[in-house]
Amino acid sequence: MKRTVALKKNRDFRRLYGKGKSFQAPALVSYVMKNRAGICRMGITTSKKIGNAVERNRSRRVIRAAYSSIEDKINGNYDFVFVARSRTKYQKSTQIAQIMLSQLQKAGVIDETVNN
Repeated sequence: MKRTVALKKNRDFRRLYGKGKSFQAPALVSYVMKNRAGICRMGITTSKKIGNAVERNRSRRVIRAAYSSIEDKINGNYDFVFVARSRTKYQKSTQIAQIMLSQLQKAGVIDETVNN
């Protein structure tokens, strides 16, 4: 079981937005970048466009649950920022996990041979 630490500093988020690879889907945007920290780090962003506080918190919970279900499949040390979109709040964590898995496979973070 891998341990992931939360990204909290604004400079880390800006670095990923500027230099990281991005992958878009209607329900989720992922930014990925390799790091030298020796651990994986993850941050989640939800804007007020998503809805009120309840809907934003639900989006964050769904993304966190989806990430924890695929966390063991990650090879290496990476920084991730997941940006919730307006459709995220209507999705289940299993659906977001499938989207996240395909985006991370495109990024080369997860091997293509790994089964769901």
